[in-house]
Amino acid sequence: MGSFSIWHLLIVLVVVLVLFGGGGKLSKIMGDLGAGIKDFKKNIKDGSKDDANINVAKSEEKPRETIVDRS
Repeated sequence: MGSFSIWHLLIVLVVVLVLFGGGGKLSKIMGDLGAGIKDFKKNIKDGSKDDANINVAKSEEKPRETIVDRS
């Protein structure tokens, strides 16, 4: 009862954004957040396809030479 929940913090954050950011800035921030989430989901989806290509590319690399210290 004495601690803040996530909902309290979200409400305070929204109020602060509205007071200091203004209406136009708030919509821009939320639009950027939405675009970021959309890009993140797209990259996660495409990432599984890219991971297969990366594994193939790594298997085709030449092995590195080892340097032996003979002192």
